[in-house]
Amino acid sequence: MAFSCFSRGKGRTLQDPHRPAKNTEEEVRCVSVLVVGAGSRGSCYTSYATCFPKLMKVVGVADPRACVREEHRKLHNIDEDKLFENWADAAEVEKFADAVIIATPDRLHKDPAVAFARKGYHMLLEKPMAVTPEDCREIVSVCKENGVILSVGHVMRYHRVSKKIKELIDSGAIGDVVHIQHMEPVGYWHFAHSFVRGNWRNEKESTFSLLAKSCHDIDLICYWLGKKRCLKVSSFGSLSHFTKENKPKDAGSRCLDCSVEETCPYSAKKLYLERAEKGMFGWPVAVVCSNGVYDIESLTDALKTGPYGRCIYDCDNDVVSNQVVNMEFEGGLTAAFTMMAFTNSLGVRSTTIYGSKVNGKSVVLNLIFLLLLLLASGHMYLYHLKYDTMKGEYFLILFNTLAINLNMKGGPKVKLKSMKSMK
Repeated sequence: MAFSCFSRGKGRTLQDPHRPAKNTEEEVRCVSVLVVGAGSRGSCYTSYATCFPKLMKVVGVADPRACVREEHRKLHNIDEDKLFENWADAAEVEKFADAVIIATPDRLHKDPAVAFARKGYHMLLEKPMAVTPEDCREIVSVCKENGVILSVGHVMRYHRVSKKIKELIDSGAIGDVVHIQHMEPVGYWHFAHSFVRGNWRNEKESTFSLLAKSCHDIDLICYWLGKKRCLKVSSFGSLSHFTKENKPKDAGSRCLDCSVEETCPYSAKKLYLERAEKGMFGWPVAVVCSNGVYDIESLTDALKTGPYGRCIYDCDNDVVSNQVVNMEFEGGLTAAFTMMAFTNSLGVRSTTIYGSKVNGKSVVLNLIFLLLLLLASGHMYLYHLKYDTMKGEYFLILFNTLAINLNMKGGPKVKLKSMKSMK
């Protein structure tokens, strides 16, 4: 039995939303939302309103950047009096939307979440929920007190691949789960962009890298295991390589004025300028152009003066680049997770799930899957699910066409079927 599907996206195009059976778009009431924090994540959520205007309408934006507020005003036809420089101003006025999307920096989640819950806004809160257990508990408590819906942006739970994994486990196809091995390869240049030069580089300003980057993965493990509670945890991590001690002798303080830039894999010129020269101004280049002007001149100025042009070995980063987490759950089953910065692949998560059911051979649910929203690249993605009745093994493989063409020559051919086969 084999299931496979493919989907193709361009820009910020989204797949059809999951709605209750028999409901048409016209039968679902349009939800009005206020967006607090309209950066790359907030904009990703607001793109839903662009794709499905009968389901969601953006009626307000709170963001400190004037260029971002203006961009959203034009895109969503927002009234001038519903544009706010900070979330506190938006929370002071009378409630004017059904829900609020909070996509502020990690350390700035709790205060706006509490304030808008008290105003009666239903809430989509970007992950991580907060950076301390105390803040998480306060958010939950206030939402309960005010009877508002709280949804945390662990979006990977709702990906068709994650749901299929959950379905297979719950069906008992591999018996009782005994152990889960899960890994997230962050990607060397992605880690450099976000966790050495970028917004999540410093624990004091943001949070630790496991929470910022891999709370999705810990959440997936817990989701797959259902009601089984985690009883014990051990974890180790370290910051490797991205330190001042490893800076090349002749390296400059900025990539645009560095004698060894051409041989450095972390060169800002390679990561940003060369992309922009090809017309690729999406993520991560768009993050560098914080003034909202996307051209070579603005990008060059940003690399000369801003954090993304700094030498990778001369930043104020302190978050770990490698971490392992071992977990023991109720019933004695275990899970092991690894977050690794030093990989060529970016976000191609790999999972092996060991079960107790045997068919003459050990039964394993082997998974390799890509769950990042990389639709801006225009790549086609393939999800392949296979069950071998002789070996008792499931294989769920997800890779893009670029990987197929360049890295799988001579490998097994995969027959594509309708996306319906993964529902």
